[in-house]
Amino acid sequence: MIETYRGVVYPNQLDHMGHMNVQWYVSKFDEGTWHLLSTVGITANYIRKNNKGMASVEQTTKYKAEAMAGDLLVVKSKILETKDKTITFRHVMYNAETHQEVARTELVAVHIDRNERRACSLPEDIKERCTELMNGAT
Repeated sequence: MIETYRGVVYPNQLDHMGHMNVQWYVSKFDEGTWHLLSTVGITANYIRKNNKGMASVEQTTKYKAEAMAGDLLVVKSKILETKDKTITFRHVMYNAETHQEVARTELVAVHIDRNERRACSLPEDIKERCTELMNGAT
């Protein structure tokens, strides 16, 4: 797994229960997603230049522990599977101080042609980088 996010829980991210609201877990995981995708070549420049992109089509999240104001969080990520048009990956969020797992999510993202608004094949070089990352390269 590679580190894809590091940040803090701010007081404005808490809900009426006093812990980080679920929308912020998703937000922090989303930032991790873009770091992970950039590692395999799907960068903002790639998206603009090729008018291609990624869209999440499935997400499953498990919440393991509360995150409170002031907690430092780290997200580590791993690509689990690459197919012709999709990448499946996992993010695990930890409390940076205690190393306790806070949450985990698995996503399936599809490569899309932004002009046609439909799925399209991932370029071979991106598939190769995904395979390298699955096999432990960083």
